[in-house]
Formats: sequence, C-alpha cells, structure tokens
Amino acid sequence: MVRLIKNGTYLLRGDKVFEAKDRDSLCDLKGNPVSKGDLNVGEEALDRQKARRQTMAYQILNSHNTSGNPNQLKIRFDALASHDITYVGITQTARASGLKEFPIPYVLTNCHNSLNAVGGTINEDDHVFGLSAAQKYGGIYVPAHQAVIHQYMREMMAGCGRMILGSDSHTRYGALGTMAVGEGGPELVKQLLKKTYDIQYPGVIAIYLQGKPQPGVGPQDVALAVIREVFVNGFVKNKVMEFVGPGIENLSVDFRIGVDVMTTETTCLSSIWTTDNKVKEYFGIHGRPEAYAKLEPGEAAYYDGMVIVELDKIKPMIALPFHPSNVYTIEELNQNPYDILSKVEEEGKKQINNPFISFNLTNHIVDGKVMVDQGIVAGCAGGSFENLMDVAAIVNGKSVGNEYLSFSVYPASQPIYLELMKNGAAAQLLAAGANMKTAFCGPCFGAGDTPANGQFSIRHTTRNFPNREGSKPGEGQISSVALMDARSIAATVIHGGCLTSAAEIEFTAPSHDYSFDSGIYQKRVYNGFGNPKPESELKLGPNIADWPAMVALPENLLLKVASVITDPVTTTDELIPSGETSSYRSNPLRLAEFTLSRKDPQYVGRAKAVQVLEKERENLVQAESAESRRAPVLSEALQEALKQVLKVKGFETKDLSDILASTGIGTVIYAIKPGDGSAREQAASCQKVLGGWANISQEYATKRYRSNLINWGMLPFTLKNALDEPFSTEDYVFIPGIRQSILDGEETMTAQVISPKGVYELKLELKGLTSDEKEIILKGSLINYYSR
Repeated sequence: MVRLIKNGTYLLRGDKVFEAKDRDSLCDLKGNPVSKGDLNVGEEALDRQKARRQTMAYQILNSHNTSGNPNQLKIRFDALASHDITYVGITQTARASGLKEFPIPYVLTNCHNSLNAVGGTINEDDHVFGLSAAQKYGGIYVPAHQAVIHQYMREMMAGCGRMILGSDSHTRYGALGTMAVGEGGPELVKQLLKKTYDIQYPGVIAIYLQGKPQPGVGPQDVALAVIREVFVNGFVKNKVMEFVGPGIENLSVDFRIGVDVMTTETTCLSSIWTTDNKVKEYFGIHGRPEAYAKLEPGEAAYYDGMVIVELDKIKPMIALPFHPSNVYTIEELNQNPYDILSKVEEEGKKQINNPFISFNLTNHIVDGKVMVDQGIVAGCAGGSFENLMDVAAIVNGKSVGNEYLSFSVYPASQPIYLELMKNGAAAQLLAAGANMKTAFCGPCFGAGDTPANGQFSIRHTTRNFPNREGSKPGEGQISSVALMDARSIAATVIHGGCLTSAAEIEFTAPSHDYSFDSGIYQKRVYNGFGNPKPESELKLGPNIADWPAMVALPENLLLKVASVITDPVTTTDELIPSGETSSYRSNPLRLAEFTLSRKDPQYVGRAKAVQVLEKERENLVQAESAESRRAPVLSEALQEALKQVLKVKGFETKDLSDILASTGIGTVIYAIKPGDGSAREQAASCQKVLGGWANISQEYATKRYRSNLINWGMLPFTLKNALDEPFSTEDYVFIPGIRQSILDGEETMTAQVISPKGVYELKLELKGLTSDEKEIILKGSLINYYSR
C-alpha cells in the first residue's frame, strides 16, 4: 500500500525508479541489481549533484533564490496569504517595522471568523481593520463567508512554477504546480519588508504514485495512508514532497488537491506535483490559462528517498484521536473495535492527563458496531466540489435522521456553493437533512460545530488534535474527532451513524463538470494590489493592541521552568488553544492569558509571577543615578530569585547589584518535541509576552515553530544529552554569558540547573542560527531588529 525507500533514488523519464544502494550500485524496486549502462542515460546524467538539480523542487527554489548560493537559499515569494487569526498581528508588526505598502500580492481572508465563539464587536473589528489595511497598503481583502483561505488561493492566485507563503500551516498548492509554505507571521513580515525567507536547501523526497484508487476511496484515505507511514519516523520532516509517477494521471485535480493539503500533517516543508492537461483545464475553467505550465522532473532526477504509494491497494482509512497519524483502515477497526478503541483510550488518557475528565471511546461500541454522533465535511481539505458532489450522491434520497446524529457540510468557497445550487446537489444534501453552511474553517480549529461532551465526531478536515474541536477540559468537557474521507462519512451518515466504509456501499459518482463564476469575487473582494492609498487610516477597534515593548537579550539569563511537558509530541494547539481564544488574536496581552490553558493551567500564573520580578529588575536598572544602581532597594522576592545565582560555583560575583544589572529573569518551557501543527506564531509570541526567553526540547516538531521562537527573540535550545534529572517547575536554569555566546556563534553552551535537589550542569545546543537570526535574538524580537 505505502512503502518507504530510505536510500537515495533515481527517477528516470518520470516513471522508472532505481534505488541507489551506495555510490556505485543501483537496484530496481524488486531489489534486483541494475547496471548503469542498461539505463540508456549517460553516466553524467546519473551524477548525484547534477541529478539533484533535475527535480521540480530545485527548479522552482532556484528560480526564487536571491542568494546566488543554491545551498543557502534566500527566497522571495510571488504572493502571501493570511486569515483573520494572523493578519492583524502581521500588519501591526510590519507597520512597527517601517511598512509603507505591500510589495507583492497579499491576500487577507476571513475564514477563521470567530464571531460565533465570542460576542461583542472584536471579531468584526478585526475584519474592518483588514479591509482598511488592504486599502492603505494595497492588499486583497476577501470578506467572511466568501472562501476559506486556501481555496481562494487555489482559485485565484496559484500558478505553475510560483511560490506562495502563508501564515497558515496548510498553505499547500503543490497539486497546481505551486510550491507553497506555511510559516509563522513574522516570516510574512520579512517578505512585506522586502527581506527574504532564509533556509538551507531542503531534502527532497519523491512520492511515487502508481495504480488507480478503488471505488469509495477518496483523497483523505490516500493522505492518511501516507501520513501513517512517514509522521512518526520523521521521514519527510522539513523536506519537500515531490509527487511523481504514472498514478497521477488517474487522479482528478480535486483529488490531488485533497491529498496535497494534508501533506502538512507529515511535517514536510512544502510539496510539488507534476502537472498535465487536467491542471491546464483547471486553470482554464478558473479564467487563468496563463497560470499553467508543464512541470516534470528532468530525464534523471535524484531524490533523498522515496515513498511508493500503490493507489489501488489503499482502503478507506480513519485517523483516531488524537492525531492524523493515528491511522487504521475502517475495515480493521470494525473487525476489532474494542481492542483498538481501548488502546486509543489508554493513550488518550495519558495525553489528556486530567483525572476530572472521563475520556471514553469504547462506550461508542453498540452491539459490536462503532457508532458516531456527528459528521462534518468542511474547510480546505473537505469542502471541495468533487467531495461534496459525491457526498450528495451518496445521501440522495436517504435521511440523516431525527435523533442525536448530525451532519454538516461547508463548501470551501461561494463559487463552489453556487455550482452545487445550480446542478441540484445542494438540494439533495438539504433534502437528506444535511446542514449546508458557508465557507468557514470553524470545525477545523474549534469555533463551530463543537460536539456535546463525550460525543464522537468524524470529519473530513485537517486535524483531530485534543480539544481542537472546541471542547474545554478545564470545564469538564471532552469530545473526540476522527478524520475520514467525505465518502465514508456520507456512508456512515446514511447508516444512522454506524461507522461504514464507502467501499461497502454502491453509488454512482456523478459527473464532475464544473463552471467557475468569478463574478462572485468581483462583486465582493477588494483588490487594491498596486494601488495603495497611504492617506487612508487604519481602523483600530478597542481590542486591537500594539505589541508590548521587548528588551534586548541580557548578558546572562536566569530562567524559571514554568512548564514541564513530557508528551512525545506537543502541538501548537496545546501551547495556545485555537477556537474561541482566537477571538483575542489582535490583543497580545489578552490572548496570552490562554497560553497552555488546556495543557498546564498553572503556567500563566507561574510566568506572571516571574515577569513581575523582571519588570522590577528592569526598572531598577534603568534608574537614573549611578548611586541608586549601586544600592538598589530590592523586594524580598527579587532578592530570593537573584540569590539562586549565588548557588552556582565559580560564578564571578557574589554582589547582588552586579547580578541585578547583568542577569535577565524570565521563564522557559521544557517539552520533548514541541510545535507540531499550526503555523500560528502566537504559540511563541504569547510565551514572550508573558516573559518567556526560551524553550528547551529534545527536538522541534516543525521548522515553523522554531522560526517563530527565534522571530520573537526566544532561544530554541535543544539538549545535547538526555536529562540526568527531570525538570520540575521548582527549577531555575542559569545561562551565564548567553549574549556573548550568541555573538561568538557558539552552538553548545553550559547552563546550570538550580533545583531543590542541588545544582548540576546542563549542555544546551543552539545550532544552525543564521546571522540575521542571531541578531534578532540579540535585539529581543523581530520588531526590535527592524526598528533599529
């Protein structure tokens, strides 16, 4: 079904694969040795460095690289995209850093419209701000309910050979020949200020598709099958997934898009697909034929590894709570529901770690069958035209029923909605009892269709992290989400909520002829690119606040451990919840109150207590007279904190005044592998707003989270060795000479852990910082860096 080749591989003429066992020997997919002379390509073509340059990824990255060094990329993107959780903060940061106008097309969408979660004017105030920013700086503003961010970008902005940067992790348009990257907002700020996206040239992994999907198998099934094989082992982490092979021609463009958008859940950097006449037709339908170009690898392309996907062997899949990689076939779950759900329950209870929460999946087994309470097809993954056409065909003439089961569909854009109305599919859905709603990402990030406590929801959306569906464990709430393809969700719905694979039912897939009406956007979307109006004013609602001042990195750091997270992976949703908290997205101080609220509710209080001491320290250091600096009056709490440094043997001074002047006080979070999931930079900025200076981890789940830490002036430490003693929230970490270490480019530094058990040494690593990243950390934040 899905097989990994961990050695380098050659792809010849787009369809022949050979594994490079070592420098000189090749074999075919059956393991048979192959002579290079039998391949009918020159020896020079098989040179690895030359063949690396024959990938589509290399061609696109190289054409957007401004550094002149193909190994150290400085990328300028063709367009940017943000939704209403992030665009206010991005614009405010860029504005504070000297923004005059948007230099490239910047699309501001409003698909994370959170009005249904929190009342008042704050939600619509942000939208008014977004339109005023588009007018002032020359942007493109897509009003709420018109389109989810990624569907608009597919329909109106993607193009073969282009690159797009978005402040949402699912910024993926590879199926349309566009290399797209999801990053935190500060990376978009850099582009708005005509700076670059700086990365080392990434690894490239081929995703080789062959065969044709069986009836009932949809794009989510293929995506989940791949995610299951590559997430845990990090096979494609921070790499580009390049989709190739003869199976692509057997997939519609909507099907390809549905697979592509889920590549984010593999932790890859980006994706790109070969293009063909189907993609050409797509751009023609959308009125942009000039956006098409044929993309394919060169005659002999070399990849750092390969994923073989046999499309004809994939079955309908389900990703059980609480991660898209927790995947089984629906068939095997239905054959053994108690053992599988009991295992998921046990793992889920460990992850939730809340004795007041009753997490129970096995009670959804009734007479040996798994029963669900809710079905959702929505967003950038589920709300495509073809998905909803197939769903309509499956439920046509059937009934959702009048008991606990509910079913909702969200077309991904108004043009899709209009077409479903014109061809009668919308009527079929409504007649069956489905709820049809407008374009909205709510079910995906916890601001819409939150199930009742204890309920089990199946969704064709992107994620099923804990509480992402909107439940609040602090108030005794828990519900569960499993990811499935739209077709199997519809099959389950017509069977009264009894979990059913679409492969088990008979339905005729309807014609997918599609007519795109761009008039909807022409009537509602504001397109001011190239026509900024600097004289116009930004409209700032009462909840839109500037970023608080951030200080430069001090000479030394004394960090209180404010949270210890020992889960194998920590998502950004756990670091800062989505859902209704996102309504405070434009007020850094109010949003920060929710930091770790569903994972470690005591974190905010601990961080604030330390922040009070740092504010006192800063005020004393800034006192006007040298005499007052020499003899400051310290509170008992500040004295107690600074005295922690005196416990470190060999530290040069025992004078609290010297420690006061040279040592910043802040907090640090320890997590084994933080940062999986969303690109929202608030996961880092909220920590910084509360006085955070660092994270310590074994590794970072994604590049984007590590970049967010750096852009907010935080130190992304990793451990050189395993901990001798586990951290506790009673511990301090003292890092002497940290500022000089950054200036000197040191990648390993010695810290001291000061715990109730004693003092011990800790080796921290800070590898691979660019010169700009070092300067950002030294200045204390990206805002400070640019405001210099």
